[in-house]
Amino acid sequence: MQTVPDHEAVLRRAAFGAAPGMGPGALARSATPRCRWLAAVVLGGRGRYAAAAALLRPLILGRDDLLAALAGATLAAHRRQLGGHAAARPLDGAALLRASTAAAPSDEDGIDAQGAFADALLGLAADNLALGRLSAARRLAGRAVTSCQGSSGWRARVRAGWVNAEIELAAGAADAAVPHAEEAVRLSRERGALRHAVKSELVLAAALAATGDPPSRHRAADLAAAALAATGEHALHSLAWPAGLLAADLDPGNAGRHSAAVTRELHALLPAADPEGRQLARESAWVPI
Repeated sequence: MQTVPDHEAVLRRAAFGAAPGMGPGALARSATPRCRWLAAVVLGGRGRYAAAAALLRPLILGRDDLLAALAGATLAAHRRQLGGHAAARPLDGAALLRASTAAAPSDEDGIDAQGAFADALLGLAADNLALGRLSAARRLAGRAVTSCQGSSGWRARVRAGWVNAEIELAAGAADAAVPHAEEAVRLSRERGALRHAVKSELVLAAALAATGDPPSRHRAADLAAAALAATGEHALHSLAWPAGLLAADLDPGNAGRHSAAVTRELHALLPAADPEGRQLARESAWVPI
């Protein structure tokens, strides 16, 4: 029988490493609070939002400030993945408050107070960006970058690359977005973090395509195709439909096939969400149901 530390190591590899394929039995054995949070991260990456929320809600209400902050930011991220940016914002705000009083030793995956603080700030930046508050998003992202300087946690730096690239894209500065996305790709690949690398490649593809430069658009198409293939191979359903939308834009000859696949993905994804998540997706302008 595995010890808790061994099981946590397996969960870390599934959540943040190169082995996202973890069976439901192993996820169900997540007995400690930290393991339950890691299991929820894995479940969210696969689009199993209801199962993830069932693990996250007790942690959000628990006494452990660190896990409450991490769980709140994670549930907020899942809400954003379903287009619920307004619903994510109070979750991120509450996570920021809990992170500010958390105490934990430094952790290479950012499972510490500094990492939780950055998670919440970057979540708030993403929320504000989607709600049209560009200045607030830029300010929050800058604060997050400052907060994680000198930290060994790689996740915050990768996520900062995503958010800063998206901010520049929203500001119409595609050329400024590309370096942020390139850095996220570099860090996630260097770390061997498969799910993070796939999302980083999608962000980079979007930034390159937005530059309008034909060679950059060709590279963007290659990145999007590779990322889409990886979502299928590793059951990363939370990223599969955004990857399909990007592929449809960058591969016009197969746009119909990609669009049909996006529809299938979303109709398979929604039953795995909790009722609030399904409602958010149906009401969102971001989710093409």
